[in-house]
Amino acid sequence: MSFVPEGYSYGPWHDGPDPLAPPADLRDALDEIGRDVMAGSSPRSALEELLRRGTPRTAGLDELTRRLWQRRSEIQRRHRLDGTLQEVRRLLDQALEAERRELFPDPDDDARFREARLDALPPGTAAAVRELAEYDWRSREGRESYEKIRDLLGRELLDSRFEGMKEALRNAGPEQAEQANRMLADLNDLLAAHAQGREDVPERFAEFMRQHGEFFPENPKNVEELIDVLAARAAAAQRMLNSMTPEQRAELAELSQQAFGDPRLAQQLSTLDAQLRALRPGEDWTSSERFRGDDPLGLGEGARAMSDLAELDALAEQLGQSYPGARLEDIDVDALERQLGPDAGVDARRLSELERELRRQGLFERAPDGTLRLSPKALRRLGETALADVVHALRGKTGQRETESAGAAGEPTGATRPWRFGDMQPWDVSRTVRNSVLRSVSVGERSVRMDVSDVEVIETEHRSRAAVALLVDTSWSMVQEGRWLPMKRTALALHQLISTRFRNDALQLITFGRYATSVELAELVGLEGAWEQGTNAHHALLLAGRHLRRHPDAQPVVLMVTDGEPTAHLEPDGSAEFDYPPQPRTLLKTLSEVDRMAKLGASVTVFRLGDDPRLTDFVDLLARRSGGRVVAPDLDGLGAAVVGDYLRTRRR
Repeated sequence: MSFVPEGYSYGPWHDGPDPLAPPADLRDALDEIGRDVMAGSSPRSALEELLRRGTPRTAGLDELTRRLWQRRSEIQRRHRLDGTLQEVRRLLDQALEAERRELFPDPDDDARFREARLDALPPGTAAAVRELAEYDWRSREGRESYEKIRDLLGRELLDSRFEGMKEALRNAGPEQAEQANRMLADLNDLLAAHAQGREDVPERFAEFMRQHGEFFPENPKNVEELIDVLAARAAAAQRMLNSMTPEQRAELAELSQQAFGDPRLAQQLSTLDAQLRALRPGEDWTSSERFRGDDPLGLGEGARAMSDLAELDALAEQLGQSYPGARLEDIDVDALERQLGPDAGVDARRLSELERELRRQGLFERAPDGTLRLSPKALRRLGETALADVVHALRGKTGQRETESAGAAGEPTGATRPWRFGDMQPWDVSRTVRNSVLRSVSVGERSVRMDVSDVEVIETEHRSRAAVALLVDTSWSMVQEGRWLPMKRTALALHQLISTRFRNDALQLITFGRYATSVELAELVGLEGAWEQGTNAHHALLLAGRHLRRHPDAQPVVLMVTDGEPTAHLEPDGSAEFDYPPQPRTLLKTLSEVDRMAKLGASVTVFRLGDDPRLTDFVDLLARRSGGRVVAPDLDGLGAAVVGDYLRTRRR
């Protein structure tokens, strides 16, 4: 026996996101967005692309959309719309066969006359059913089969306009058929009063629902909701008729007069459809679909299939997110679960939560021009990932401990961190003891015991500081040769290392194509590749020299990433002159600026991307003139090469 405390109830969580659900994996999501942004996508399009692709544990919008179209195609390939006509034909043949069996042994003239009358029936199903409306059946089985035709037509016609009506009226007698007719008459009166703007419509609606509410499981709250429900269903029924052949439509129109043996039903439904068309002209009353399967659908089932197709189309539009102001909260999760199952609803909720959390946690911000960009918080997270990758690469190359330590000796930075194997920094005794006490109390120990996990060390930094200029080539060849993303990840890693471990160092990021520009990290990360001729290393070195002179007491460090020899230089009037092959004047100006760097005590390390002989010759000359060196890393090792050289130069 289970015990449930009085006043409490347990059930599924419906009030917002599930509080026990696992949190959205923002770090992995941000890494993917960051890669797309650095590859040239805008933050908004990168976010949209992530939501389209999904995550390892969540299907994306593209996958959900694919499943929607697959479901739509299955409905059309599996079914056809002549189920009611086929069933009427079957019941008619059954009735005629039973009647003929009853008449055959009878020798009188009346039996022969009846047989002749049956033989003379029109070949069309609807015409034969109409001809037999006044026929006096001798066979009880034949009479029952014929009555089933009238009953079937009435239930199917009502089911095509009112959800679930076919089952509700199964085995219905004349009294239930009359009740349905009264409901339709009252409904048409209510809609007419609404169209005329009558003031008593709310009272009429309440009275209508009191009398006929059983026909409306949707439980509409007012006449507008009632019209919405009815119009959607009636429009689906009309689209179903549009999808039939002209012969099938004509058969159904004629058969509808025999529904429940009373033409009033068809007349009331025709009036209802006309009123709903006038009240909801925005519904789709004119389109059609192609069904090519073998499973016949009745009128009610066909209307439901058309409703499903319309719902699938609406869901596909919601998942497409291509309309202005689109948000994942727009997705009708209940409809998605109806069509694709509960797992699809879980995926949609997870994607919505991921989008909401990325925005809520401040990972995006508005730029002054109104565009969306990555926030400093997001850039820090991307920098942490990029630096971790670089450290891993450095550790793999050298076989040593991590090189992200702030230094083994020097002045305290004011920060502490957990001790790691091989650390030589002094312990922070107070924080170490505090950690031991808190851990012991949390696990219920009576005495305080120190564990290696409690130890924190004091971070220190070297007393020297550096002025670092990272010059990155942004000419079109960097994009074309797939070097754009590694270049940006390198800048992220170096920026993260300096901003967290060498806070006194001054880093300047400089991009150079036809012109050179000093940029902030966010600008570089969001920089889109553009076709531009020119590799103006001369202008980049000018800006680097300006940065070094602003910090005369700092150790100068100049790092250049390029895949092309200088093809542009800056003229005294500020214009850039481009020529290929490079002019001697361009090479001379570039090397003159390198010589000025050497006078400032700065050696230039060039990270050469590419094997062009002219590029190789020039960067070798540049390195010799500045006392620097040339490194030719592969793209995967670019970040480790730049960070490693920065650490090596700084230690030196």
